Amino acid sequence: MYESKNRKTTRLKGADYNRNQAVFLTICTKERRCILSRIVGTGVLDSPQIELSKYGQIADKYINQLNDFYNDLSVESYVIMPNHIHIMLWVKGAESGPSRTPVPTVQNSVPSRFVSTFKRFCNKECGINIWQYRSNDHIIRNRQDYDERLRYIYENPMRWYYDQLYTEE
Repeated sequence: MYESKNRKTTRLKGADYNRNQAVFLTICTKERRCILSRIVGTGVLDSPQIELSKYGQIADKYINQLNDFYNDLSVESYVIMPNHIHIMLWVKGAESGPSRTPVPTVQNSVPSRFVSTFKRFCNKECGINIWQYRSNDHIIRNRQDYDERLRYIYENPMRWYYDQLYTEE
């Protein structure tokens, strides 16, 4: 008999994901397979470089296309790692007070629509599902949090071999 999984939400309780704010996203590949890119260089005497695979090139294309497609968000920064992507989104919503949408659900928040559309477009072009079912999001709380997440995106290739998502494949 089929039993539905009891999934715990990763959403910030009571937060409005449609307000004017930055959101840090992490999207992982299915089974954390290293199919998006490879990191070349050690970072000791050279700066590690990211070489995108065909799947990584598809992901890169749709990150940039969706950035132009959505009027209510912009991609501030991103990095395509071997088995995950980090994206800093800026949601262009209401400045203060509740947004015009009800309490955010997976279906109606700007970041969720972006992730859903992104995954769907990538999977269609790849011909297979390459993404984990869920993604992780983090609402940026202040300038320090924003700066730390941007630095994390920038430095992620240098820390790849120490990353919690690192796998040898």
